[in-house]
Amino acid sequence: MTDPTSAFSDAAAVARYAEGPPRLVPGFVGLQRMATILLAERAPADARVLVLGAGGGLELKAFAQAHPGWTFTGVDPARAMLDLAAQTLGPLAARTQWVPGTIDDAPDGPFDAGACLLTLHFLSAGERLRTLREVRRRLRPGAPFVVAHASFPQDGEQRARWLSRYAAFAVASGIEPAQATAGRDAIDRHLHLLAPAEDEAILADAGFTGIELFHVGFTFRGWVAYA
Repeated sequence: MTDPTSAFSDAAAVARYAEGPPRLVPGFVGLQRMATILLAERAPADARVLVLGAGGGLELKAFAQAHPGWTFTGVDPARAMLDLAAQTLGPLAARTQWVPGTIDDAPDGPFDAGACLLTLHFLSAGERLRTLREVRRRLRPGAPFVVAHASFPQDGEQRARWLSRYAAFAVASGIEPAQATAGRDAIDRHLHLLAPAEDEAILADAGFTGIELFHVGFTFRGWVAYA
């Protein structure tokens, strides 16, 4: 397997994208539901919500179905993934502005809430910090921000053990063992993996406060924080 991000420009892989997260991310549906609840704690009924890494549209659909008054700006560097998101949302897509690109291409807002799920592990620590600073700059003071991605201990044997657990979960979810092993190896080589304490430190350095862990699912963690 090559760089995981390359799949986002492959038509067949894009078409199959929605099958992946529920099988590879422990508690994926619950993660979306919890993210929705955490955003709604502070976001108004007519909130403008910034969703970074919106390709595929799975979290956008969850947010939009739960809160009919929310509108969204969905940002993703892969045009094909944004097209898939629009298909996933169907009529709900009318409430979303699509932005091909990175956070630098997103409007300034201000937004009432933000989310970035299963995306930041594609960015180096330095680019992750810069991106989070740009997200925070676009949020209203006190606005909630939910983030979740691969994050687990990175010390030698611990890293290897957790990567093996990722592969084991994939197999238990019905993925062929050879494919699960290839996925594990691709993550090991290509994703920018940090320990949870490092992820929390980057959120704080970006200016977020009230950082709380709300999800742990094997190699994935999620936090809520406030601008």
